[in-house]
Amino acid sequence: MAPQASLIETLNSAWTLVGPPPPLPTFRQRIAYRIRLLLGRLLSRQEIFNSVVVQYVNGITSRHQAVVDALAETVERCDHAIDVALREREAVAARELRIEAAMAAMRLTHDELRTSVGVLQQATQSLKHEVARMSTAPATGEGVVATAPPAPGATARALDSHKYVGFEDQFRGTPDAIRARLLEYVPLFDGASDVLDVGCGRGEFLLLLREHGISARGLDTNSAMVQVSREKGLQAEEGDALSYLRAQPERSLGGLFAAQVVEHLDPAYLTAFLDAAFDALRPGAPIVLETINPACWFAFFESYIRDITHVRPLHPETLTYLMVASGFQRLNVRYRAPYPDHEKLQPIAPNTALADSVDTLNGNVEKINRLLFTYLDYAAIGYRS
Repeated sequence: MAPQASLIETLNSAWTLVGPPPPLPTFRQRIAYRIRLLLGRLLSRQEIFNSVVVQYVNGITSRHQAVVDALAETVERCDHAIDVALREREAVAARELRIEAAMAAMRLTHDELRTSVGVLQQATQSLKHEVARMSTAPATGEGVVATAPPAPGATARALDSHKYVGFEDQFRGTPDAIRARLLEYVPLFDGASDVLDVGCGRGEFLLLLREHGISARGLDTNSAMVQVSREKGLQAEEGDALSYLRAQPERSLGGLFAAQVVEHLDPAYLTAFLDAAFDALRPGAPIVLETINPACWFAFFESYIRDITHVRPLHPETLTYLMVASGFQRLNVRYRAPYPDHEKLQPIAPNTALADSVDTLNGNVEKINRLLFTYLDYAAIGYRS
């Protein structure tokens, strides 16, 4: 603005042709002034033109300065508004962070309360069933109930069994989710009867078999689980799998199913269990053993070690070998629950300039995906010879 102001000041002082007379002029200055007066009379129209131009420029300059001042004021107000908006945004962001933290704490508290309520409900049901069982026991003499003394810790195990029901509800999945996962095994038992579901849990697979006209019964060591199955109208018993199988007549079962059970068994018990299952099954009857796939690191670290009742992970080749060694034939392994592709490590798109490096990198990615992100579960399926 300074150069423009200087030009306008010069224009306002130099538009006249004659100008004021010089003070105390010399002879030469007086002659020059008279000449300018003469020229001023001759060029009066030029002086009028100069006057109009100067007035017009001064008007434009004045209006321009008013606009500049207004713009400067507007910019100042905008800067102030922006500062206020930024402070408000920071305050809102801080409030959102506090709200998110509070919501996260509330969700955590809600999950803890839901777990506690679920366990409490199962405990209440267990106590009701235990009281009902004791009240219906045969009595002798004056109100004395004649019962065999319980095994050490049996009552405590019965009363605490509800905790594992809550654990199943929270971590293994809802009954509907488990039902959807187990549906694919039903065709393996088409035409069968007298199927035994070892570790029947809440009875999801028993319900599926019943809906498809396949007679079956369940067995579980958890009394609360057995009670849940019975409340659905299913045939379920509480007992030890090995003892139960050994008590069955030879070749009396039309199939055996056990989902997420064998990882709970120690090696000696597992081999005895497989031998007893072979003796109890009819020729050609299927045996299906589903378990967590320890070859998938994600499944091992995320699912297997979470459950404190797990005894030993079983590699697919190990379980199939043990089943073959017990006499089962036509063994095959069915992998299930694949890890989602979008969660795996992603390979790089090929590039002509880096083709070799890309191939090597993609090969490494495939190896890591096979180790970390393969199938979460598998089922070893065999048939009694």
